[in-house]
Amino acid sequence: MELGLKGHVAAITGGSEGIGFATALALAAEGVRVAICARRPEPLEKAVAAIRSATAGAEVFALPVDVAVGGEGERFIGEVAKRFGRLDILINNAGREALGVFEEIDDAAWQEDIDLKLFGAIRCARAAIPHMRSAGGGRIINMTHVGAKQPRARSMPTSVTRAAGIAMTKALSKELAADGILVNTVCVGIIQSGQWERRRKALASPISKEQQERELVADRGIPLGRIGKSEEVASLIAFLVSGQAAYITGASINIDGGLCNVV
Repeated sequence: MELGLKGHVAAITGGSEGIGFATALALAAEGVRVAICARRPEPLEKAVAAIRSATAGAEVFALPVDVAVGGEGERFIGEVAKRFGRLDILINNAGREALGVFEEIDDAAWQEDIDLKLFGAIRCARAAIPHMRSAGGGRIINMTHVGAKQPRARSMPTSVTRAAGIAMTKALSKELAADGILVNTVCVGIIQSGQWERRRKALASPISKEQQERELVADRGIPLGRIGKSEEVASLIAFLVSGQAAYITGASINIDGGLCNVV
């Protein structure tokens, strides 16, 4: 399917690994000029090199940024627009799973999660919207989690901040429709990522990737019997930001192997 994205500019937060990296690679392969940010410079440098190698020299720009810090998300968006002269696509992907027992989660942990997942997306979107208006429209994808729709016990603060991201998506889609800016959220289930790999290696008794996957599938009851791939999420995002999805806005799309019971 021809997505018609060549020459567009995309900004992706949390773009050094996992879903963010896979999305940057998928869009770069479609001819999109891609900008990624993350907190650590070294993984960013590796991601840029990998994208350029896989795409025969796609235009990729990277900036070390912590979007949880006020002003940093805005700085990233400003640098992207300055470098490429426009901005068409924003993928708010920065975030990591934070889970705990409610009574043991202190104010600092709550604030950290809110700053990263909610305010990070708010600040980047607020900075990106004027550039998208100037370009005649755009796409905003807020990455959330199916746990926001169907929260488990001990799923906070992530389930709460991700639920706020879904609400923001719906409200913003209505507010920006007249500007031709489409806003959707992709609600992921359990997806292969560096985060799960680090958890596996941190176990007192390390297990194989295959055993980790079997245990996750059994524990969560994933109907398709496997965890997802970052590339599968990236394919969905690429479709949503393309002209093929020009009549989709305000949608909350699950990609979770059937895990969530809520549509």
